[in-house]
Formats: sequence, C-alpha cells, structure tokens
Amino acid sequence: MTYELRKRDTSFGVFTLVMVALFIGLGIWQLQRRAEKHALIAHLTGRLAAAPGSLPSPSQWSALTPATDEFRRVSFAATYRSRPDAMVYSSGSAVRDDISGPGTWAFMPAVLPSGETVVVNAGFVQNTMQDRAQQDRAVSRLITNEPVTLTGYIRFPETAGALTPSEDLAKRLWFTRDHLAMARALGWGEGGRPIAPFYIDLEQPVPASGIPKPGPLEVHLKDDHMQYAITWFALAAVVVIAFGVWWRAQRRASSSRQQRGASG
Repeated sequence: MTYELRKRDTSFGVFTLVMVALFIGLGIWQLQRRAEKHALIAHLTGRLAAAPGSLPSPSQWSALTPATDEFRRVSFAATYRSRPDAMVYSSGSAVRDDISGPGTWAFMPAVLPSGETVVVNAGFVQNTMQDRAQQDRAVSRLITNEPVTLTGYIRFPETAGALTPSEDLAKRLWFTRDHLAMARALGWGEGGRPIAPFYIDLEQPVPASGIPKPGPLEVHLKDDHMQYAITWFALAAVVVIAFGVWWRAQRRASSSRQQRGASG
C-alpha cells in the first residue's frame, strides 16, 4: 500500500511540474511576443510618419515585399484614367480612426508617366447599400485626364479567406483588397504595360467634396499579450497551490493512518 501511495504521489508531482513548466513557458512566450509586437508597432509608426519618398521604379517592383515595404510612404505623379473603378466593402478600418460604419473603398487605376499602372485606393465612400451609382458619382470627379501628385502608402494585396464572399462583377464589388484580381477583371492595364504588384492607400490630395475620403494611416495592432501572460502565470500559481493543498492533505492522511496503526 505504501508503495502504491508513493507511486501516486510521484506521478501527481511529475504532472504538476509539467503543467507548471508549460504555463510558465506560455507566459514567457507571451512576454516575448509582446516585446516583438511593440517593436513592430514602433517600426510601423516610424515608417508611417516618415517623409514621403519616391515611388519605386518598375524595375524594382519585383523585389518589393510586405516585410520591407508595407506602409512605405511615397509621393508620385500619375493620371487617373477613365476606367471602371472597383468598390471594396468595408465595415471600418484598423488603420484609420476616422472611418466607421459600412461603406466602400474606391479602387481605381492611375497611369504613371512611363505608362505603367498603379492601382490607388482613393478613399472611403459612406455607402451602406454598396450603391454602384453612389461611388461612380464620387469617383467621376477625380478623372480629369491630367497628372496629379499623389501621396500615400504602399500596400500589398490581401488573400480571401474561406468565408470571404465572392466578388460581384455586375456591381464591381469586392470583399477583399486584391487589386490584381480587380485589374484582371476590369481591364486596367495600359496597352499590356505592367501593373504594380502593390496598391497605394491614398493620403492626399483630398477632393474638394471630401468624397472619396483619403487620409493618413495609424498603427492599431491588437496587443493583449501582457493580459495573456498574466493569465498563464496565474494558472501556474493555481496549479502549485492546488498541489500544495493536496500534498498537505495526503501527509495528514498518512500521519493519521500511522497513528491508528501504532495504537492498534
């Protein structure tokens, strides 16, 4: 019987040790992720606040990556062409505090002086019903066939998730920011010239009407890692306390058995 009790005590002690090590490890991992997230926020904030540079030349486009170039601020001259624009549904924005409620982003092609096309997200249109005519009216004011200086941020296309609705070509409505899919569907290329693998989130100029509504971006990454770390460390403490209570109860029970045996 004593052997069985010791075996059980040892097994429970090993299990407790493993669980404590696991919870502490998860807590430390969350703290590491928090440090990495804060470094990323600082990096992106600095990138968004930097003075705009030149748009990378078409010869450099293939070397651009989200890791090194996402949110790079640029300024360049381009001409909006009279092409069908695209709507991208939005219920808000993680990088624009001034955007709330349902609406659409106005995506449209702009042609560089060298002939290549850069897709521009010209801004937000308050558009509860995803009304095609409502966005057409807003976008038509931008098409002057004259060069305009655009300042904005390099962004890369999104990938649709398993539950993302398919695009509605009749309304030229997308549910993910895949500007290359829009370009293929709507014929945005100029004479077979390349289309940039990135698009531009427009910061300025702001149209006189304010619609579409471009604007500066801000970093708002979710940062719950400290909360999670505290939770894991607290669970480790609970396991230790539970083991201590159990161990004390076992010692008392063992002492009682020994006393009964001695008195018998």
